[in-house]
Amino acid sequence: MDYQIRGTVMQSVEITLEQGETVYTEAGGMSWMTANIEMNAEMKGGLMQALRRKASGESMFMTDYTCTSGTGFVNFTLEVPGKVIPQQLAEGQSLICQRDSFMVAEASVGLDMHLHRRLGAMFFGGEGMILQKVSGPGLAFFEIDGEVVEYNLQAGQGLRIDPGHIAMMDPTVDFNITRVSGVRNVLFSGEGLFLATVTGPGRVWLQTMPLASLAMRLIPYIPSSSS
Repeated sequence: MDYQIRGTVMQSVEITLEQGETVYTEAGGMSWMTANIEMNAEMKGGLMQALRRKASGESMFMTDYTCTSGTGFVNFTLEVPGKVIPQQLAEGQSLICQRDSFMVAEASVGLDMHLHRRLGAMFFGGEGMILQKVSGPGLAFFEIDGEVVEYNLQAGQGLRIDPGHIAMMDPTVDFNITRVSGVRNVLFSGEGLFLATVTGPGRVWLQTMPLASLAMRLIPYIPSSSS
């Protein structure tokens, strides 16, 4: 299996498959493919696993793409401006990521929901109670809003972040929510009541343009029904 990431602002990933190789994505995730790629939509893992995927932001049905002969390719594009992030996961290695960030992966890669360990993180974490957990072995691709900034935190090293900017992290990274201190900071800083705190060891990927923030910026420019 080989791949090529194309583009800058609206990237796509083209995955080349040899006969018998398979990748899967959520329903409707494919953009174009060669004629020797066969599609097969199914409820992977049964009803309960499908419901867990739905809770994490993906569709209940997933679609397999298998090369039936020779060499073929299948292309997947981003839903919003951003970046495609490939990750080769070892056996037992996982990544925790925001809802709906899973893009496509080899058939051996597992996709499940992930719950925050702390109540504060659940309710004020920017992406809600439920995130995604993607586990190896295999190659997986993620879609991140805007540009991506990656930090490799040492043990005890921390960052304070607007919660919506956290895209993905290693399971070893501790995630918590802290309240912004000071009345003036709360009222006039424009950062809201809460900030996320991530503490190493482990990697964390931050996104520069969370979709929710982009949507809020566009609201003043959307004509109302009364105008």
